[in-house]
Order: sequence, then C-alpha cells, then structure tokens
Amino acid sequence: MIEIIKHGVILKPTKLEFENVSTFNPGILQDGNTVHVVYRAQNNRYVSTFGYARLEGPTKVVERWKKPFAVPTYKYESKGIEDPCLVKIDGTVYMTYVAHNGVDAVVAYMHGPDIYSLKKGGIISAKISYRKMSKLLPYSKLKDKYYMFAAFYEKYNPQNILVWEKDGVLFPEKIRGKFSMLHRVLPDIQLIRFNDFSELKDTNNWYDHLMHLSKHVVLEGKYGWEARHIGGGAPPIRTKKGWLMLYHGVEPYNKGRIYHTGAALFDLRDPKKLIARLPKPLMSPDKPYEMEGHVNNVTFPTGTAIFKNRLYIYYGTSDTYVAVASVNINSLIKELLKHKE
Repeated sequence: MIEIIKHGVILKPTKLEFENVSTFNPGILQDGNTVHVVYRAQNNRYVSTFGYARLEGPTKVVERWKKPFAVPTYKYESKGIEDPCLVKIDGTVYMTYVAHNGVDAVVAYMHGPDIYSLKKGGIISAKISYRKMSKLLPYSKLKDKYYMFAAFYEKYNPQNILVWEKDGVLFPEKIRGKFSMLHRVLPDIQLIRFNDFSELKDTNNWYDHLMHLSKHVVLEGKYGWEARHIGGGAPPIRTKKGWLMLYHGVEPYNKGRIYHTGAALFDLRDPKKLIARLPKPLMSPDKPYEMEGHVNNVTFPTGTAIFKNRLYIYYGTSDTYVAVASVNINSLIKELLKHKE
C-alpha cells in the first residue's frame, strides 16, 4: 500500500470579485524552496481568470495577489481561462491553459523568461470541428467511444463546435530535441511532438495528427474508476525509472461523476511507451472538501513539487479549493513497477 498524506486546503475563495466562488486546479512551478502557484479563480458570473500565490516550502502561503494574475483578452477566451499548467524548458517558462468562449474549449499557451513576464501565444490545439474530425476517425481505427463523444458534442452544441480539447500538458524538457505535449481528445490521452509552437497553429498538421490519432494514444481507460474517460494532470516528472505521470480518471454514475487521481510510468526516451500503471487510484475523494463543493467528488491533480524524497501533489478539490497531498516518491515508483504493462 502507498501511504498518501493529505495536508488539506491551502487556498480558498475570498471576497475579492475575481475569486469569490472558487479557487482550484493550480499550475505549479518550483524554484528551490519557493513554489509559485497560478490557480484558476472563478467569480459569481462563472468567468474564470488566474490568481497567484507564492509558497515557502510545500504548503506555507507567504504571498497572495489581490488582483488577477491573468485575465481573458481574446475572443476565443471570452468566457474564461482555465486550468493553468506550468513548466520551465531551456530557460523559458511555458504555461498551457484552457480557453473557453462559451462554446469551444481549446488549449492555448503563454511563455516568457520568468513567471512574471508571460505573454500569450495563441491557440495550440486543433481548430477543427467535430463534424470534420468525424470524417477523419475511420482512417485512425479508433474505438466506438470516440464516435460517441463526437456525436454528443455535435448534437448538444452548435454543429460547428471545435474538437473539445483540455489537459494540454507539456513535458518539462525536450525529448530527443523536440517538445512533447500530452493532450486529450475524449476519451483517451494522446501525445503530440513538435519542433516549434508554430507547428501547432498549422491546421494541416492537426488534420494529419487526427487522421492517425490511434497511433498517438499513450493511455486509455482500463479500470472501472476511469470508465468514462481519462485526461492529463500534472506535468510528467523525470525519474530514474521513467516519466512519472499523474492523471485523472472519471468514474460515471447517474448521480454524478467521481474524479480520481491515477499514476503511470513511461519510457524516458519514448514517452509513448507505457511501462507501468497503478490499477487503483492513487487518490480519491474522501475528505469533506473533496466530496462537497461547486462540483462534488473531485480530486484533479495539476502540479507537483519535490522536497527531499516526498512528492507534493497540488490539486483542485470539488472545483472549489486548492489542496495538497504528498507521497514518498520512491515508494510510489516501487509500487508502480509491481504493475508493469
């Protein structure tokens, strides 16, 4: 058994107008003993911006801004910016996030020399409608669930709705000279590799990627606790045994979904090669702050920091709070290797 310690909530909504409903799903950037936290902040109009806090050590909040860290500025994000995810690669800080215009959810990014100097770089997921994607799916030999999700979004949303893309997560270093990004076309997690972000803005590259999507799937739901779909979480962590990936799995019930946290291990040189995965959730909602909130029963991992041999997991709970849990990283890797694929 892996011992998970839940340290509790570290950030709650305030009376400030931009974060008076919920504060959750934080992006994390560690710099020694300092942990930068950029979190999703939601107001009573249900428009999301980003808030900022700074920690000394894994849990002590020493600074928190009273104004948003970033706000929607473009039409494609007019209804909110969500779920920031932070990495630093070759001296540049990158933050991927979800941009929402009330219809479409797409992945966009920001970049800069440090966390305080980030500039928006635009949309980096496929600007392709489900109607067009559906014509590409037969070439990729995908399971029926892809067609079911495509039909669902087409039927219950405008027919020109773009492929619903969330969970764009960058690896924290280039692999064999290329950027690598996890993304999610429901219901699985896929990987795309590229030389420059301009490639992700080229629709033709995405047409080719979607036409061969089955070749880019790195993880698909296997167990009951991830029966509806799975998606990315925190940026992968380099370990001696492989890339450690924390992700979320969604278990469906008529009364609502349950969001669990899972763990998997991938090959360092070939991040599409799955080495091992836990058959049971690493973490599930079992605390009041995880079970009740704006959305009940959610543990959604979005960032990590390492202090000595403990892996601190920062996650959104019940779409309402930022909480922290920790696990001995060596014990986690050891347990994972008992469940090789």
